[in-house]
Amino acid sequence: MEQHTVVGGGKIELNVVETGDPDGQPILFIHGYTQSRLSWLKQLESDLAEDFRLVAMDDRGHGDSEKPEDAYDDSALWADDVQGVIEGLDLDEPVLVGWSYGGLIISDYLEFYGDEHVAGINYVGAISKIGTEDATAVIGEDFMDCVPGFESDDATTSAKTLETFVGRCVYGELSPRDLYFMLGFNVIVPPHVRTELHRRTVTHDDDLRAIDVPVLITHGEEDTIVLPEAGHEHAELIDDATTSLYPETGHSPFWERPERFNRELRRFASGV
Repeated sequence: MEQHTVVGGGKIELNVVETGDPDGQPILFIHGYTQSRLSWLKQLESDLAEDFRLVAMDDRGHGDSEKPEDAYDDSALWADDVQGVIEGLDLDEPVLVGWSYGGLIISDYLEFYGDEHVAGINYVGAISKIGTEDATAVIGEDFMDCVPGFESDDATTSAKTLETFVGRCVYGELSPRDLYFMLGFNVIVPPHVRTELHRRTVTHDDDLRAIDVPVLITHGEEDTIVLPEAGHEHAELIDDATTSLYPETGHSPFWERPERFNRELRRFASGV
């Protein structure tokens, strides 16, 4: 797997990995809140790599990307991060795949850059707004009651909260191996980053209405982090959207049901 450093918004350094066919249709994976590029391991190490150029970024403040003290509340910076990866790696009309908070980042990108240079979008258990009453209405209690612990500077409180959160990101139980693998890249996100990510107020309904490329909306029917209502709202806003609901699946369809997820992503990316 090849590793890159690209310059994002405000000139911060972002860590990006890629694998697969360098001449294939690019797919850019954007992870969610307090996660990392490793969230997409079951895609990066799958047979998708035989036909597609697979690229996964660490969001600002996450993984091995730079973690500034602030610069998390400006949609333009998040948009520039995505554009920095697209330009820095010369991605030709990528398919953007955004999980959870990653859907908000994609929507930030659409606000400032539109979809002219994007082949398609896959919103996965995604949000596209934050900080408003409507935005909070589609966030589950399984997330909301973790917020105080997310923001705590106490190491024990923080770690216990993240362990609880990681477990709630799936329907059923994670294996100990998967649980502690995920916990490892969750705990390296500093509390100040997790706190700042909550303090945004932005709505992208108009940007979603303006989307003119194919969109796949993927959502677990048992998602208690971002409720399935969020996916239904996105489907109502976007003209050319296909919805795929996963039964007995929580917030992480790509991890819980990788065979189906990869098959549907392959079909979607091949058809755009």
